[in-house]
Amino acid sequence: MLTSPIDPERTEAPTIADRDSRSKRESGVTASSPMRLRMEALIKEKQREIVSALETLDGTKFRVDTWSRPTGGDGISCVLQDGKVFEKAGVNVSTVYGTLPRPAIQKMRVNHKALDPGLTSLEFFAAGLSCVLHPHNPNAPTVHFNYRYFETMDKDGEEKAWWFGGGTDLTPSYLFDEDTIHFHRTIKDACDKHDRAYYPRFKAWCDRYFHIPHRGETRGVGGIFFDDLDEEEKDQEQLFSFIQDCLAAFLPSYVPIVEKRKDMPFGEREKEWQQVRRGRYVEFNLVHDRGTSFGLATPGARVESILMSLPLTARWMYMHEPEMGSREERLVGVLKKPAEWV
Repeated sequence: MLTSPIDPERTEAPTIADRDSRSKRESGVTASSPMRLRMEALIKEKQREIVSALETLDGTKFRVDTWSRPTGGDGISCVLQDGKVFEKAGVNVSTVYGTLPRPAIQKMRVNHKALDPGLTSLEFFAAGLSCVLHPHNPNAPTVHFNYRYFETMDKDGEEKAWWFGGGTDLTPSYLFDEDTIHFHRTIKDACDKHDRAYYPRFKAWCDRYFHIPHRGETRGVGGIFFDDLDEEEKDQEQLFSFIQDCLAAFLPSYVPIVEKRKDMPFGEREKEWQQVRRGRYVEFNLVHDRGTSFGLATPGARVESILMSLPLTARWMYMHEPEMGSREERLVGVLKKPAEWV
């Protein structure tokens, strides 16, 4: 009697990613779903909302690329190039399921004591939404944000340790105090809903993180930055609510600035200075940014999505110094000594 050969893949137990996919298909995502599914749903919803608002502002559609990962997870890259307002704009979502080796677990225990030091491997989930916008007009600032969630799990998908991270920062080529004040005030309002200590703490963290040591200056005029916020900070629901409010603050913090600056006149001098400042942006992202380094070092990484943050054009001029008393020099002065804006 002939029998069909057994497909070994069909005899394997479903992975956590498989079980999560089935749960989303059958039950959707609700307030009682695991946090990893709620975070994934949130960032995909906010990606759609932000892309729609930026398409309205620019009058150009984003290119949308989707992909899936063999080990579980997926991504959506929305990128606009040579638009009417933005030279380059990217809004990316990424979710990852994988396994942490023992050395990575030991390293993470420095900030997360809940991780069992005896484990040789551990399942993990990571999800994040990143956005970088580079306008054409040198009077309109570049902006960046990233909000992310990381979780470790046992083989059954039960959460073991978790944390949130993220932040947003503004990078102008020309400094308009009222724009920077508006940006910081909008972020501070979001922070103050949850903890009045958040804004000054995370603003100082942002100034430290986005510092370019070899230039002795910050990348831009700051914002907020935080990482490893877990149960020692606040409970999970409180931190998830904080992330939601940070994301909700993005469009109000930035779109009014671009609407005000996108049609201002400029000449070759202003465009040249913008390109020099974008060179600094590239230097930070490729040399010092931990997210870029982690992404490029990850096997099977989607490089095009990781490097989405880089401007379409940049410039390096030998021994370039701004003129004394110029608007360019004023910006550099602020970048060398970060100011308090609110």
